Amino acid sequence: MAFSVAIIHEPQIVFLDEPTGGVDPVTRRQFWDLIYAAADRGITIFVTTHYMDEAEYCNRISMMVDGKIKALDTPTNLKAKFNAVSMDDVFFELARGAKRGE
Repeated sequence: MAFSVAIIHEPQIVFLDEPTGGVDPVTRRQFWDLIYAAADRGITIFVTTHYMDEAEYCNRISMMVDGKIKALDTPTNLKAKFNAVSMDDVFFELARGAKRGE
């Protein structure tokens, strides 16, 4: 409902912070269908997510490590760059380089 209210006036950009956290898999997929529909109408959708499978739905991904952007590209290009099968693999590769407060 909140997403529908956010896009009813056709904004140029919408920010969604963990929009599918705690949502069942079917509803999660339906929500992404709504995101795609809004994007098809020209709305830029900026999504933060901890679900790496959802990251694969995005056109471009930025991954941060230690508060800095360590990767920025399409899912396909990031997987190629890190010789990864999935975005989970890319995440784990980047996380290995984390300083963890040093």
